Amino acid sequence: MATFEENLKKYAKLIVEVGVNVQPDQKVVVNATLENAPLARLITAFAFEAGAKDVIINWSDSEVTALRYNNAPLAVFETPDKHRAAKLTELAKEGACFISITSEDPDLLKGVDGAKIAANQRANGDALAEYRELMMSNTVSWTVVAAASEGWAKKVFPDAAESEQVDKLWEAIFQNTRIHTDDPVATWKAHDKNLAAKADELNEKQFKTLHYTAPGTDLYIGLPENHLWVGAGSYNQKGHEFMANMPTEEVFCCADKYAVSGHVSSTKPLSYGGNIIDNFTITFEEGRIVDVKAEQGEEILKNLIETDEGSHYLGEVALVPDPSPISQSGILFYNTLFDENASNHLAIGSAYAFNVKGGEEMSREELEKMGVNNSRTHVDFMIGSAQMDIDGITQSGDSVPVFRNGDWAF
Repeated sequence: MATFEENLKKYAKLIVEVGVNVQPDQKVVVNATLENAPLARLITAFAFEAGAKDVIINWSDSEVTALRYNNAPLAVFETPDKHRAAKLTELAKEGACFISITSEDPDLLKGVDGAKIAANQRANGDALAEYRELMMSNTVSWTVVAAASEGWAKKVFPDAAESEQVDKLWEAIFQNTRIHTDDPVATWKAHDKNLAAKADELNEKQFKTLHYTAPGTDLYIGLPENHLWVGAGSYNQKGHEFMANMPTEEVFCCADKYAVSGHVSSTKPLSYGGNIIDNFTITFEEGRIVDVKAEQGEEILKNLIETDEGSHYLGEVALVPDPSPISQSGILFYNTLFDENASNHLAIGSAYAFNVKGGEEMSREELEKMGVNNSRTHVDFMIGSAQMDIDGITQSGDSVPVFRNGDWAF
């Protein structure tokens, strides 16, 4: 059996070769916490081995982040970090690729004034608007991956011995990113093909609406004309393939922002802004969120929805069968990267331009006319279960089973 160090090297290599597919003479930007340093160093080494021109690490520290939120005044969070936003935008325009390593303690900012979290989201959302558009139109390659941390591991495995928690979380990360296979790179490419085939089937059908039913859910989601379902892999402006999320088990599209009605209930907790939002229901009328209720984190959820006008609407629609490996692991990760790939999910906020035919070349106004939502934010929340049925309603009004009991019906 491979040692931890061997598995970490395989993971770093996979991130470089498949996650962002580093090209010769390309700059690589890595967002990491100090706790992720061993993985960040390996990514740096493999990136240079692949021919990278430079590797830029943007370091952060969870303890410092918590100290800042607990002690700095609200005005600090209302002030955008324009220098950081300008640098990221400049790097994206130069064709850099971006790797974000997530490992945040889900309870990092528990008890922090929600106004500070909301203010920070709004301020930096504005500052990063151009950068986000470059990312969400796939102008550049980017990926989000995970690394174990003490705070996160304690939340996921509270009953394990403290000395074993981080190791157990690393093992779950390796298992769900297919690191234990003989050739993780080849395994991921095969997985990509399987998801792309399912996306092709949905694109052939071109449903007008999806109807979701489950305990606590009765929701209709319209889809734009000429919408495009996408599987795991994406292509940047230069035609280089990359994997935006690792792990991933989804095929996804965009909602018609004005054609969503009914109500939907969460099936997993949402970790957002260092807080947990749980057991919540969202109600829509003519696309707009008109009511929210949550047993935990309701204020945080309401602040999220009030980020801007676009955050009152849906962006992404994603389908994930309940029998997916992450779901069947039985582990609640309290991390959207993993939990969204165990469950059908939706995203509040911005949609991806490439989910409509020719969307990458459209102006924001043209996308808006098609019902493709724009926002400072994009936050996924989980709604799927083994009790969920989904029907696709065709342009002629016929109903076709898409999901039955949480799994594909075709």
